Formats: sequence, C-alpha cells, structure tokens
Amino acid sequence: MVSAHLGISGGEGWGQFGELGLAFALSALIGLERELRHKFAGLRTHTLVGVAAALIVLVSKYGFADVLVPGRIVVDPSRVAAQIVSGIGFLGAGLIFVRRDAVRGLTTAAAVWVTAAVGMASGAGLPLLAVAVTALYFIALYGLTALARRLPTSRFAPSYLRLDYVHGSGALRRALEVCTAQGFQVSEVNIEREETAAPAHAVFEDSILDRGERPRPAAVTVMLVVHGTGSVAELAARIQEIDGVISVNAGDANTGGE
Repeated sequence: MVSAHLGISGGEGWGQFGELGLAFALSALIGLERELRHKFAGLRTHTLVGVAAALIVLVSKYGFADVLVPGRIVVDPSRVAAQIVSGIGFLGAGLIFVRRDAVRGLTTAAAVWVTAAVGMASGAGLPLLAVAVTALYFIALYGLTALARRLPTSRFAPSYLRLDYVHGSGALRRALEVCTAQGFQVSEVNIEREETAAPAHAVFEDSILDRGERPRPAAVTVMLVVHGTGSVAELAARIQEIDGVISVNAGDANTGGE
C-alpha cells in the first residue's frame, strides 16, 4: 500500500482493475477484427499486448512508491512507458514480411502498435482517449479503406500473379496473352519452382516401371509482375480458366486488405 503522505491512492484498487479491464476489452475488440481477417496476430495476441502495456504503465505509476523518499529518491514513470514504445517496435517488425517487392503485414503491425498505445492510455488513467483511439482505429480501417478504393488506380504500381501450370501445356503463353488482352503489361516472369515428372511415391525401381504407372505431369510455378489499372482478381479468374493452369494467386497493388 502506498504511503498517504505521498498523496497517491493505493496502486491495487478497483480503479486499477478497471483500467486493466478497459485495456482488455478494447484490445480484444481490435484483435477480434484482425482474427476475423485471418491475420497472423489475432485476438489473443492483441489482447495480451494491450493488457501487458496497461500493466507496465500501472507498475511504472505505482510499483515503486514504497521506495520513494521525498527529496532523495524520485521515479519518472514516463521512462517505463517510453520503453514500451521501443519494445513493441520489435514485435511489430516480426509481423512484416517482404517477398520480392510485395510487403505483407504492415497493417497488422500497426494494429499491434495501436493496441499497445490503447493499453498504455488505459493504464495511465485516460479512458476517454483509449476509447477514442479504438474508435479511430476502426474508422481508419474501414472508412479509409472504402475511400482508398475510390481513388484512381495506378498503372505503375506492380501487382503479382503466382501461377501454377502443367509444363508443356502452353498455359504460360496463353496466360501472357490474356494479360495483354486485359490491358496489363507483364514486366517480369520469374520461375519459382519446377517439379519433376516423377510420381509422388516414386522410388525409381524397375518394379514401378513394370506396373505401368504413368508419372504425373511436371508442374511449374512462376511469378508474374504485371502493371495495369484493371482488376487483378478478374485477371486471375480469366487465367484460371486456361487449360493446363493448376492454380492462380493474385496480389493486387491497388486494393487494400493487409
């Protein structure tokens, strides 16, 4: 219990439990949105980050009151809060993935950052600010996403198509023709993987050949870098209809959803 002459109420009262509860509820609300979008950091991660940030702030405010001596020992609670800002940066950085020129996880990393800030505000006894930032998070995520979709698309931003097709089927040539017909320019074609023509269970013994088993067709995986103002999702759907195409995954630079 904190000494009364310091002018500070107890650090383990109902007020502090309420601040932790507020951090839990708001952090879980943000995490639920990420969970519904099937992101790496979801409900549990965001909830733990927010509650932990709130607890750290509470510890920085009340945890050292028993060692304070007026005029001799002074504690600056803001120093601990500043370390949360530094530490959460490492957690957020671990959620960001870069594959070639495509960046994934930026929005989730930012959500973790916001969750930590909400937890800090809750722990610092600033509930209105914590609730306001949570509301602004959803406004930014849904309101600004709708606005971004109405902005003119960029014909210079690269989008990506990951194409799996049967080797020798001519699917890649026809896919390039579809890209051109849909108004897209293909700037790069990179082969990522090429499977052998052997069956998955092949042991390369005479007994297999004697059975007359036919090897499965060789599959090739390529990454296409395309530029255009059309819908990459529609382009992927057109390519998927080509004979010999196994699967198509699209990453559209002109749409959100990180």
